[in-house]
Amino acid sequence: MSTNNINIKNRRASYDYEFLDTFVAGVVLTGTEIKSIRLGKASLVDTYCVFINKELWVKNMNISEYFYGTYNNHQPRRDRKLLLNKKELRKLERQVKESGLTIVPTKMFINERGLAKVGIALAKGKREYDKRQSIKEKDDKRMMDRMFQK
Repeated sequence: MSTNNINIKNRRASYDYEFLDTFVAGVVLTGTEIKSIRLGKASLVDTYCVFINKELWVKNMNISEYFYGTYNNHQPRRDRKLLLNKKELRKLERQVKESGLTIVPTKMFINERGLAKVGIALAKGKREYDKRQSIKEKDDKRMMDRMFQK
């Protein structure tokens, strides 16, 4: 099997949130969903994670319908279960309940075994001045890179 270079990112998440801890989780998918992801037809815009019955679910993740799918095709924005071990789930659930933090999907990729994985982050929302600071740091870094390239 050839290695796929599928790497779908949620760029808005790093602008809106400060990441405290990151995890890699598996995703429960149907056949047409994994085929669409392998074609790069997925989006993490406006996605978030929530605990339902001690299980972690990702909501609002858009995986476009598979072009060759028939009546078996999936719903594009259905809720999908994330797979983590119990220790990680307990830690995340405790942090979310106690500290008021949130869990945000940051990227989706296909690993070397051909399985779809989602990178999630335990995150704290940024204030407006934090966002301005992030933009300033990014601009400064870009200027420094330009100066050193010459």
